Amino acid sequence: MSTSGKLIILSGPSCAGKSPLIKALALFHPDLHARLQSLVLYNSRSPRPGERDGVDYHFRLRSDIEALRERDNFVVLDVRGDLQALDLTELVRLLERGDVLFEGNPFVGSLLLTHEKLAGIGKISAFLAPLSRDEVEHLRGQQGVDLQALVTDVMRRKLLRRMQKQKGLLSLRDLEEIERRAGSAYGELRYAVDFQHVIPNHDGEDSENWSAFYHLLGDARKSLDAFATLLRGGESEWVESWKGMEL
Repeated sequence: MSTSGKLIILSGPSCAGKSPLIKALALFHPDLHARLQSLVLYNSRSPRPGERDGVDYHFRLRSDIEALRERDNFVVLDVRGDLQALDLTELVRLLERGDVLFEGNPFVGSLLLTHEKLAGIGKISAFLAPLSRDEVEHLRGQQGVDLQALVTDVMRRKLLRRMQKQKGLLSLRDLEEIERRAGSAYGELRYAVDFQHVIPNHDGEDSENWSAFYHLLGDARKSLDAFATLLRGGESEWVESWKGMEL
């Protein structure tokens, strides 16, 4: 398939920092952000505080998204208990106009990398990881370390802080949602080996380093610099390759 635009894929576990990274891109690199059209998926879950229908997702009833399975141009996926749907026809139409950004979970990110209808489309794929390759390999070599349990706990804490900022007091349903997303994180991390680039980022969406100090600090700054460099066609010292790594 020949299109004029590239498909930019930014994936990672829930709360890895994808959303604040894109917001920072718009603020500090408006030229790069302005050329990216957003790929908006369908989602069966309810909007989070601040999310808008048609901008963050097309929020629909679960039954409505189930019905999309019958249409050839849609791909429907179960994502951490929610149903999400991708409109391939819409994606191709956007690519004919220019570059398209998908920012979201690795399940859809991996689909975009491998779907036969998207073969031949230029792609830049980056995975935002809560640990570096060195940390993963070090932890795997330590006796008594359960890497899956550790990743789950790391993301549980990030997700808990994020949701407390969004909602204050949390309900049992909120805590169950956090546990579902945290429990999925290790499996999602294993998708990183399929991506061209991995950007280690300890500053998840719960971190103040994205916005509290008027300038990005810590891994938030490094992640933004790395992603912007990739979009410009360059190489960054903060970017890793996880090809061939076992998780």
